[in-house]
Amino acid sequence: MTERLKKLTGKNKNDYEAIAKDLVNKPDIELFKELVENDDFLFDFIKNNVADRIANQINESNYLNLIEFLKYYSPSYEDVIVSAFIKYADDDLTDILLDKFENGTTEEKIYAAKYFAKIQDPLAHDLLRENAYADNDYLAQNCASALANWHDIEAYNLAITKLHSGDDFDELAAVKFLCAYGNKNAVPAIIDSMKHSAMPENIAGEIPYLENLFDLLDNSRDDALLVINYIINGLGEILPLSIVFDFELFEVFEKLINNDNDSKYAVTILNAKEKFDILTENDEYLFDEDKDTKNEILDIKKLLKSVNKKDLEIYVNEELKEDSPLVFTALDFATDIFAIRELLKSNNQTLILKTAEVLKSLGSFDETARTVALLKVTDLNIKNIIRAL
Repeated sequence: MTERLKKLTGKNKNDYEAIAKDLVNKPDIELFKELVENDDFLFDFIKNNVADRIANQINESNYLNLIEFLKYYSPSYEDVIVSAFIKYADDDLTDILLDKFENGTTEEKIYAAKYFAKIQDPLAHDLLRENAYADNDYLAQNCASALANWHDIEAYNLAITKLHSGDDFDELAAVKFLCAYGNKNAVPAIIDSMKHSAMPENIAGEIPYLENLFDLLDNSRDDALLVINYIINGLGEILPLSIVFDFELFEVFEKLINNDNDSKYAVTILNAKEKFDILTENDEYLFDEDKDTKNEILDIKKLLKSVNKKDLEIYVNEELKEDSPLVFTALDFATDIFAIRELLKSNNQTLILKTAEVLKSLGSFDETARTVALLKVTDLNIKNIIRAL
């Protein structure tokens, strides 16, 4: 970190005001580039301070200098830059940002999309639609949010249609669009897509950004528990551990422990207990996490430890049904051999395979079970796996 960046992020008012003024007036592109490159190493409160310091130096005579900063994107300084552009917007600036949106780098397009959420120039509309499913999440999100501000119902309806395209990646892109668009009416359709997706953890990890888990629990408890289970499954593998704060998982589990007592609740808490044991007993999960995240994970584990596992296990058999959305999770905690074997008669070949594997792990996959399992299996890969068990 250079001396100038240390002063900009430091506590000495004379130093940081002088550097911030120079940053904007010069403009100091190299310093802004260094600031962005250090995003991951600066605490949020420091970045917020720096954003305020930059904002205090922007005025009508120097705001155009910020155009040079668009080459380097950071969500930490996006609002400062775009808010200044919106405050001093005119036709010339809009033309510049239209050109950036059409011909610029991905970073420049992200800022431009944010600008056109407020400055609704008709020439930007097609560009927002074209980039609403961009590979870059920031760009796609800004475009979707902008289209929501434009009340583009056609774009919203197209995303709803994409939820059932049959392509998992297209469906996930549609989910991200809808979550950024911000219409909570899309939640049931998104959850339905999650239930049929090969990437349910990814979809579940988007849903709380559209509707928080507490509201979801109040409005549709069973669906909410399914979403929570997929989030648990994805933690540390597909979803970052920092979402324990975003989704308030400590408070969510606390609510469940204090208010629920049935099979779906039991399977959810059992799943959470196992996952947080794994997260805390293996250094690879927590090694790169900050102190706050580590402490929150440990606090959640302590909370879950307060629930007696045996009190939960008595409910598991109730979810050992083919039509239960939680049947796959319930199988991980099932011990009733007879109830488990009944699932070998399922019409779901993936469920048959999972059941066979569970029986094998329990030492109860005999030739009779193998024969029953193979009766309804037509998928050659699954057949071969079952035969090899």
